[in-house]
Amino acid sequence: MKTILNLGNRISRFAASFFLISIFMLGNQTGMAAKRTETPKPEKDQTIMLALLLDTSNSMDGLIDQAKSQLWKIVNELAAAKCGDGSKPKIKIALYEYGNDGLPSSEGYIRQVSTLTNDLDLISEKLFALRTNGGSEFCGHVIRTSLNQLDWSASSADLKMIFIAGNEPFTQGSVSYREACALAKEKGVVVNTIYCGDFNEGLNSNWKDGSDIASGTFMSIAQNSKTVYVPTPYDDRLSDCNDRLNRTYIYYGSTGAYKKSQQEVQD
Repeated sequence: MKTILNLGNRISRFAASFFLISIFMLGNQTGMAAKRTETPKPEKDQTIMLALLLDTSNSMDGLIDQAKSQLWKIVNELAAAKCGDGSKPKIKIALYEYGNDGLPSSEGYIRQVSTLTNDLDLISEKLFALRTNGGSEFCGHVIRTSLNQLDWSASSADLKMIFIAGNEPFTQGSVSYREACALAKEKGVVVNTIYCGDFNEGLNSNWKDGSDIASGTFMSIAQNSKTVYVPTPYDDRLSDCNDRLNRTYIYYGSTGAYKKSQQEVQD
Protein backbone atom coordinates (compact mmCIF):
# COMPACT_ATOMS: atom_id res chain seq x y z
CA MET A 1 0.00 0.00 0.00
CA LYS A 2 1.28 3.44 -0.86
CA THR A 3 0.67 6.09 1.76
CA ILE A 4 1.29 9.78 2.07
CA LEU A 5 4.87 10.42 3.19
CA ASN A 6 6.63 13.76 3.64
CA LEU A 7 3.56 15.55 2.32
CA GLY A 8 4.75 18.84 3.76
CA ASN A 9 8.10 18.65 2.00
CA ARG A 10 6.41 17.85 -1.30
CA ILE A 11 4.05 20.81 -0.94
CA SER A 12 6.77 23.23 0.16
CA ARG A 13 8.90 22.25 -2.83
CA PHE A 14 5.89 22.79 -5.10
CA ALA A 15 5.17 26.20 -3.57
CA ALA A 16 8.78 27.27 -3.80
CA SER A 17 8.98 26.15 -7.41
CA PHE A 18 5.84 28.08 -8.28
CA PHE A 19 7.16 31.34 -6.92
CA LEU A 20 10.56 30.87 -8.50
CA ILE A 21 8.87 30.25 -11.84
CA SER A 22 6.59 33.27 -11.48
CA ILE A 23 9.53 35.51 -10.60
CA PHE A 24 11.49 34.10 -13.53
CA MET A 25 8.61 34.81 -15.92
CA LEU A 26 8.38 38.35 -14.61
CA GLY A 27 12.10 38.73 -15.13
CA ASN A 28 11.77 37.66 -18.76
CA GLN A 29 9.16 40.35 -19.31
CA THR A 30 10.99 43.21 -17.59
CA GLY A 31 14.59 42.12 -17.40
CA MET A 32 15.73 43.10 -20.90
CA ALA A 33 16.84 46.50 -19.67
CA ALA A 34 17.95 45.27 -16.24
CA LYS A 35 21.36 44.05 -15.27
CA ARG A 36 21.75 40.29 -15.14
CA THR A 37 22.83 40.45 -11.50
CA GLU A 38 19.67 42.21 -10.35
CA THR A 39 16.75 40.24 -8.87
CA PRO A 40 13.47 41.11 -10.65
CA LYS A 41 10.86 42.60 -8.35
CA PRO A 42 7.26 41.39 -8.51
CA GLU A 43 4.65 43.91 -9.58
CA LYS A 44 2.68 43.29 -6.38
CA ASP A 45 2.91 41.35 -3.17
CA GLN A 46 2.40 37.73 -4.10
CA THR A 47 -0.29 35.74 -2.36
CA ILE A 48 -0.94 32.08 -1.64
CA MET A 49 -4.68 31.39 -1.68
CA LEU A 50 -5.64 27.99 -0.32
CA ALA A 51 -9.04 26.34 0.13
CA LEU A 52 -9.25 23.26 2.35
CA LEU A 53 -12.23 20.99 1.61
CA LEU A 54 -12.72 18.24 4.19
CA ASP A 55 -15.14 15.31 4.09
CA THR A 56 -16.88 15.14 7.50
CA SER A 57 -19.10 12.13 6.79
CA ASN A 58 -19.21 9.14 9.16
CA SER A 59 -17.03 7.07 6.84
CA MET A 60 -14.16 9.37 7.84
CA ASP A 61 -14.40 8.41 11.52
CA GLY A 62 -11.19 6.35 11.46
CA LEU A 63 -9.03 8.99 9.82
CA ILE A 64 -10.58 12.42 10.30
CA ASP A 65 -7.90 13.41 12.82
CA GLN A 66 -5.07 12.39 10.51
CA ALA A 67 -6.69 14.23 7.60
CA LYS A 68 -6.92 17.38 9.74
CA SER A 69 -3.28 17.04 10.79
CA GLN A 70 -2.10 16.59 7.21
CA LEU A 71 -4.11 19.57 6.00
CA TRP A 72 -2.69 21.70 8.79
CA LYS A 73 0.82 20.53 7.91
CA ILE A 74 0.21 21.80 4.39
CA VAL A 75 -0.85 25.19 5.79
CA ASN A 76 2.29 25.43 7.92
CA GLU A 77 4.57 24.50 5.02
CA LEU A 78 2.98 27.05 2.72
CA ALA A 79 3.13 29.71 5.44
CA ALA A 80 6.90 29.21 5.49
CA ALA A 81 7.27 29.51 1.70
CA LYS A 82 9.30 32.35 0.18
CA CYS A 83 9.19 34.10 -3.18
CA GLY A 84 12.11 33.99 -5.57
CA ASP A 85 13.42 37.32 -4.25
CA GLY A 86 13.43 36.05 -0.66
CA SER A 87 10.29 37.90 0.44
CA LYS A 88 7.40 36.12 2.10
CA PRO A 89 4.09 35.94 0.23
CA LYS A 90 0.81 36.73 1.89
CA ILE A 91 -1.26 33.66 2.72
CA LYS A 92 -5.04 33.37 2.83
CA ILE A 93 -6.86 30.17 3.83
CA ALA A 94 -10.50 29.16 3.43
CA LEU A 95 -12.16 26.11 4.97
CA TYR A 96 -15.14 24.02 3.85
CA GLU A 97 -16.71 20.86 5.18
CA TYR A 98 -18.81 18.58 2.99
CA GLY A 99 -20.63 15.24 3.21
CA ASN A 100 -22.13 15.94 6.63
CA ASP A 101 -25.84 15.10 6.91
CA GLY A 102 -26.23 17.91 9.43
CA LEU A 103 -25.76 20.37 6.57
CA PRO A 104 -28.54 21.55 4.19
CA SER A 105 -29.26 19.08 1.38
CA SER A 106 -30.30 22.02 -0.83
CA GLU A 107 -26.68 23.22 -0.71
CA GLY A 108 -25.17 19.82 -1.43
CA TYR A 109 -24.34 19.07 2.23
CA ILE A 110 -21.66 21.76 2.05
CA ARG A 111 -20.73 24.49 4.54
CA GLN A 112 -18.27 27.31 4.23
CA VAL A 113 -16.62 27.22 7.65
CA SER A 114 -14.42 30.22 6.88
CA THR A 115 -13.93 32.44 3.87
CA LEU A 116 -10.39 33.36 2.80
CA THR A 117 -8.56 34.81 5.79
CA ASN A 118 -5.02 35.43 6.95
CA ASP A 119 -5.99 34.46 10.51
CA LEU A 120 -4.33 31.05 10.78
CA ASP A 121 -5.31 30.68 14.45
CA LEU A 122 -8.96 30.96 13.41
CA ILE A 123 -8.54 28.33 10.68
CA SER A 124 -6.77 26.01 13.12
CA GLU A 125 -9.54 26.41 15.70
CA LYS A 126 -12.30 25.72 13.20
CA LEU A 127 -10.51 22.88 11.39
CA PHE A 128 -9.82 20.84 14.52
CA ALA A 129 -13.35 21.46 15.83
CA LEU A 130 -15.00 19.73 12.84
CA ARG A 131 -16.89 16.51 13.63
CA THR A 132 -18.33 13.72 11.46
CA ASN A 133 -22.03 13.03 10.92
CA GLY A 134 -23.86 11.01 8.24
CA GLY A 135 -22.61 10.90 4.70
CA SER A 136 -23.48 12.31 1.26
CA GLU A 137 -20.16 13.34 -0.26
CA PHE A 138 -20.23 15.36 -3.48
CA CYS A 139 -16.68 16.31 -4.48
CA GLY A 140 -17.57 18.08 -7.72
CA HIS A 141 -20.19 20.14 -5.92
CA VAL A 142 -17.89 21.35 -3.13
CA ILE A 143 -15.10 22.19 -5.59
CA ARG A 144 -17.48 24.25 -7.73
CA THR A 145 -18.94 25.93 -4.64
CA SER A 146 -15.51 27.00 -3.39
CA LEU A 147 -14.59 28.31 -6.84
CA ASN A 148 -17.76 30.39 -7.08
CA GLN A 149 -17.95 31.64 -3.49
CA LEU A 150 -14.36 32.63 -2.78
CA ASP A 151 -12.73 35.83 -4.02
CA TRP A 152 -9.92 34.21 -5.99
CA SER A 153 -7.20 36.49 -7.31
CA ALA A 154 -7.07 37.09 -11.05
CA SER A 155 -3.28 37.53 -10.95
CA SER A 156 -1.17 34.81 -12.54
CA ALA A 157 1.60 35.73 -10.07
CA ASP A 158 -0.43 34.33 -7.16
CA LEU A 159 -0.55 30.68 -6.14
CA LYS A 160 -4.15 29.43 -5.95
CA MET A 161 -4.85 25.92 -4.71
CA ILE A 162 -7.58 23.63 -3.48
CA PHE A 163 -6.86 20.63 -1.28
CA ILE A 164 -9.80 18.26 -1.05
CA ALA A 165 -9.69 15.28 1.34
CA GLY A 166 -12.20 12.43 1.53
CA ASN A 167 -12.80 8.73 1.02
CA GLU A 168 -15.82 8.25 -1.24
CA PRO A 169 -15.85 8.08 -5.07
CA PHE A 170 -15.02 11.41 -6.69
CA THR A 171 -17.92 10.87 -9.07
CA GLN A 172 -20.78 11.20 -6.56
CA GLY A 173 -23.37 13.97 -6.84
CA SER A 174 -25.11 15.85 -9.62
CA VAL A 175 -22.19 18.23 -10.28
CA SER A 176 -19.58 16.67 -12.57
CA TYR A 177 -16.13 16.64 -10.99
CA ARG A 178 -14.69 16.92 -14.49
CA GLU A 179 -16.55 20.17 -15.12
CA ALA A 180 -15.67 21.50 -11.66
CA CYS A 181 -11.97 20.71 -12.09
CA ALA A 182 -11.99 22.17 -15.60
CA LEU A 183 -13.48 25.36 -14.13
CA ALA A 184 -10.68 25.40 -11.56
CA LYS A 185 -8.07 25.14 -14.29
CA GLU A 186 -9.77 27.96 -16.19
CA LYS A 187 -9.51 30.14 -13.07
CA GLY A 188 -5.88 29.19 -12.53
CA VAL A 189 -6.66 27.17 -9.40
CA VAL A 190 -4.73 23.92 -8.89
CA VAL A 191 -6.79 21.07 -7.40
CA ASN A 192 -4.86 18.62 -5.22
CA THR A 193 -6.69 15.51 -4.04
CA ILE A 194 -6.05 13.51 -0.86
CA TYR A 195 -7.78 10.14 -0.80
CA CYS A 196 -8.24 8.82 2.73
CA GLY A 197 -7.71 5.11 2.18
CA ASP A 198 -5.88 2.68 -0.07
CA PHE A 199 -3.84 4.34 -2.84
CA ASN A 200 -5.18 2.09 -5.61
CA GLU A 201 -8.75 2.53 -4.41
CA GLY A 202 -8.24 6.27 -4.75
CA LEU A 203 -7.04 5.76 -8.30
CA ASN A 204 -10.04 3.59 -9.15
CA SER A 205 -12.53 6.06 -7.67
CA ASN A 206 -11.26 8.95 -9.85
CA TRP A 207 -9.44 11.03 -7.24
CA LYS A 208 -6.30 11.12 -9.35
CA ASP A 209 -8.29 11.97 -12.47
CA GLY A 210 -9.68 15.03 -10.69
CA SER A 211 -6.23 16.29 -9.77
CA ASP A 212 -4.90 15.56 -13.26
CA ILE A 213 -7.60 17.70 -14.89
CA ALA A 214 -6.67 20.70 -12.72
CA SER A 215 -2.88 20.23 -12.87
CA GLY A 216 -2.70 19.05 -9.27
CA THR A 217 -1.26 16.17 -7.28
CA PHE A 218 -2.95 13.01 -6.03
CA MET A 219 -2.00 11.68 -2.58
CA SER A 220 -3.36 9.14 -0.11
CA ILE A 221 -3.60 8.61 3.64
CA ALA A 222 -3.54 5.10 5.11
CA GLN A 223 -6.91 3.92 6.44
CA ASN A 224 -7.26 4.18 10.24
CA SER A 225 -3.58 4.97 10.82
CA LYS A 226 -2.96 7.19 13.81
CA THR A 227 -1.20 10.51 13.82
CA VAL A 228 1.69 10.03 16.24
CA TYR A 229 3.42 12.91 17.97
CA VAL A 230 6.95 11.86 18.92
CA PRO A 231 8.50 13.71 21.87
CA THR A 232 11.95 15.24 21.30
CA PRO A 233 14.59 16.74 23.61
CA TYR A 234 13.79 20.17 22.16
CA ASP A 235 10.07 20.28 23.00
CA ASP A 236 10.36 22.07 26.36
CA ARG A 237 12.82 24.62 25.00
CA LEU A 238 10.66 25.34 21.94
CA SER A 239 7.56 25.67 24.11
CA ASP A 240 9.38 28.12 26.39
CA CYS A 241 10.57 30.20 23.41
CA ASN A 242 7.05 30.24 22.00
CA ASP A 243 5.62 31.44 25.33
CA ARG A 244 8.23 34.20 25.53
CA LEU A 245 7.44 35.27 21.97
CA ASN A 246 3.71 35.37 22.71
CA ARG A 247 4.36 37.68 25.67
CA THR A 248 5.82 40.27 23.28
CA TYR A 249 2.47 40.78 21.52
CA ILE A 250 0.38 43.77 22.57
CA TYR A 251 -3.37 43.62 22.06
CA TYR A 252 -6.13 46.16 22.53
CA GLY A 253 -9.92 46.13 22.61
CA SER A 254 -12.32 43.20 23.03
CA THR A 255 -11.30 41.67 19.69
CA GLY A 256 -7.65 41.89 20.65
CA ALA A 257 -8.30 40.10 23.93
CA TYR A 258 -10.14 37.32 22.10
CA LYS A 259 -7.36 36.96 19.53
CA LYS A 260 -4.79 36.79 22.33
CA SER A 261 -6.65 33.97 24.09
CA GLN A 262 -7.20 32.21 20.76
CA GLN A 263 -3.48 32.38 20.02
CA GLU A 264 -2.67 30.78 23.37
CA VAL A 265 -5.17 27.95 22.81
CA GLN A 266 -3.96 27.13 19.28
CA ASP A 267 -0.29 27.25 20.30
